[in-house]
Amino acid sequence: MTESSYDCVVIGSGPGGYVAAIRAAQLGKKTAVVEKDKIGGRCLNYACIPAKSVLRSADILSEISEAQDYGLRVGSVEVDFQAVQERRQKIVSTLTSGVSGLFSKNKIDVIEGEASLTGSADVQVGDRQIQAETVILATGSVKRPLPGTQFGGRVIGTEEAWAIGELPARLAVVGAGASGAEIASGFARLGSEVLLFEALGQVLPTEDADISRLVERGLKKQGIQVFTSTLVGDVKDAASAVSFTYGSESTEVDYLVIAAGRGPDVEALNLTAAGVELDERGLIKVDCALRTSTKGVYAIGDLVAGPALAHKASDEGIIAAEDSAGLSTHPLSYLDIPRATFCTPNVGSFGLTEAQAREQGYDVVVGKVPYGAVGGGTVYGDRTGLVKVIGESKYGELIGGHIVGSRATELIQELVNVRALEGGYTEVARIIHGHPTLSEAVMEAARAADGWLIHG
Repeated sequence: MTESSYDCVVIGSGPGGYVAAIRAAQLGKKTAVVEKDKIGGRCLNYACIPAKSVLRSADILSEISEAQDYGLRVGSVEVDFQAVQERRQKIVSTLTSGVSGLFSKNKIDVIEGEASLTGSADVQVGDRQIQAETVILATGSVKRPLPGTQFGGRVIGTEEAWAIGELPARLAVVGAGASGAEIASGFARLGSEVLLFEALGQVLPTEDADISRLVERGLKKQGIQVFTSTLVGDVKDAASAVSFTYGSESTEVDYLVIAAGRGPDVEALNLTAAGVELDERGLIKVDCALRTSTKGVYAIGDLVAGPALAHKASDEGIIAAEDSAGLSTHPLSYLDIPRATFCTPNVGSFGLTEAQAREQGYDVVVGKVPYGAVGGGTVYGDRTGLVKVIGESKYGELIGGHIVGSRATELIQELVNVRALEGGYTEVARIIHGHPTLSEAVMEAARAADGWLIHG
């Protein structure tokens, strides 16, 4: 039986909300989570986890198709897309059940329904008002359509894309950021014809230009038709297809996926009544401890400024819970949070791009090494990957790291950790790395930045 008052009420159970709730409970707070949909939020149920589940199937198919390069002969392989989707759902169920188990273990109550704030900054769920000493807002984000379009039928968002019940023969993806590139790469390798559109001048527009070029090359090798600096318009959704224009051309596809941006999910929260202020972008204003303008109310994740990343939301949830318990906390350095894109080729990055570092007036040094420069790149079949280290010459500071290629999303963590421990590229250059590994390319890129590249 749930209570009517709590020390901490968290609204939303995604990777920000559920982590915040667990940390609050660990600190002795009587805690409840309000969830209007499914435990685990959008990340576990519709976005991050489903995406990586389907992408893993595409990765294995790619490895099988390349097996002959390794002296292995494989017979014909068929994609059982229904089985791919069944595996996706099994993974989602396993992980969301795990979160439910953590709630039970930590004696956290789950309240079903849509929550809003009252004028006194308590929580309203349906006709029930819940007193809360602390409220942590963690409702995440919602999809946004293109101007002049609306979602429905065969015009879908990224969440619906990963749950399509059939493998589309022809698919268009609008937006070549991380989500769009992942969808394009996954479905192309599973057998769909894919068209990928980006309004800006490069795929993965926020990544370093060298990284973006290699990603675009990799996507095109998968048969994806890539259109940069291209706007999509005149979208018409019919019963069996979607038609649209791009530039002076027009075409028709089975589904059109809009992956061109999201907005904070604040509509139902009744923020004005509680005195919670928004910024000019519609995000909730918070300080470095995630406190809003209303005492006792915190906001985290996609509701506030910073990169829209699950792991960023989780850390913010910990900060909010600890601050509400009176612990000393430290603000996040959003620039140093690792960014991960799971298309093929993988991309991992943090910090400034080369262009950004030069624009900000740093005395920039750059170390670039292809995976093929070290033994692991050749042994493991990826000579085209690249590690790029951005440094500042005066103090050897590591101000950016950018990796494209196999396991880039894992390899980037070394550079993030060195930065967090106040090391620089000179330290990375001197750290002994195992041989033969892809991580040796990270070491060599640091050596290149320091002026003494060995393998290259």
